[in-house]
Amino acid sequence: MLNDKALLITGGTGSFGKAFVGTVLERYPGIRRLVVYSRDELKQYEMSQVYSDRVHPGLRYFIGDIRDEARLRRALEGVDYVVHAAALKQVPAAEYNPFECIKTNIIGAQNLIEACLDCHIQRVVALSTDKAAAPINLYGATKLCSDKLFVAANNIKGKRDVRFSVVRYGNVMGSRGSVIPFFLEKRSSGSLPITDPRMTRFNISLQEGVDMVLWALEHAWGGEVLVPKIPSYRITDVARAIGPECRHEIVGIRPGEKIHEEMITASDSFNTVDLGRYFAILPAAGTYQIEEYCERMGATRVNPGFAYDSGRNSEFLSVEQLKTLIESFEATARA
Repeated sequence: MLNDKALLITGGTGSFGKAFVGTVLERYPGIRRLVVYSRDELKQYEMSQVYSDRVHPGLRYFIGDIRDEARLRRALEGVDYVVHAAALKQVPAAEYNPFECIKTNIIGAQNLIEACLDCHIQRVVALSTDKAAAPINLYGATKLCSDKLFVAANNIKGKRDVRFSVVRYGNVMGSRGSVIPFFLEKRSSGSLPITDPRMTRFNISLQEGVDMVLWALEHAWGGEVLVPKIPSYRITDVARAIGPECRHEIVGIRPGEKIHEEMITASDSFNTVDLGRYFAILPAAGTYQIEEYCERMGATRVNPGFAYDSGRNSEFLSVEQLKTLIESFEATARA
């Protein structure tokens, strides 16, 4: 799919970006060009020590900000595919600096869309978040706006051969700032802070997220918000898996936090289909009919009122399963 193609990834030096670049270089050695676009020169330097353009001649490190549309246009020259992973993601920082979050997550998204339309890009996949479903914090609200922009971009493409799609998934296991590395750090104190004992989260590995984006690049029609079928876990079970001897200190939910992660709301159900491996939320007003999509993609419509959240999921990880996953995460982190 990517051999002899050129691809640019925004936010390319983040956790997802590094995993994505590593996977692409391994699976598609014939890729013509792979552009890592980000604004942090130190992260680019550190990443280049792992993935060198001397070893991978098609690899390019391009400093730039998605707020800068002219720079985006320059970086997109000759590019076929785009993966959009750049965002301001920290919930407290977004609440304290709201317009900075808006400038990156919304205006930056529209900058990228405009540049992709003008530069004849063929496929665009944008990363979303569970927090964009019924958002209760600014970060989630900006990502919902971003999702809407990428979906609606298909309405203004004219005769251009371009498809804009979105992938939405929840908590990435072991990602920076998430509960597992936090509990591992706190374990030695003998106490693990629990926000709420009812709390649940979806679980997806970084590699599963990468594979989902690659699937979307190859198969998405354009206009979908794709959601993976993944297991959930209970926060208390994570605590038991990491520190079985630790006491639990209930500290209360943080501002902008939900008890359960949501990825598909009941209001979305009327436009949601089941693809087997993924769900797809289709645009309410798009260029194709849901029945046509189902026939071509082998999908089925979900029942009206269907919702997909981590608390009502059909699959939960056990404490033993979590222990195995956490041990694997620790081994990878030490490597």
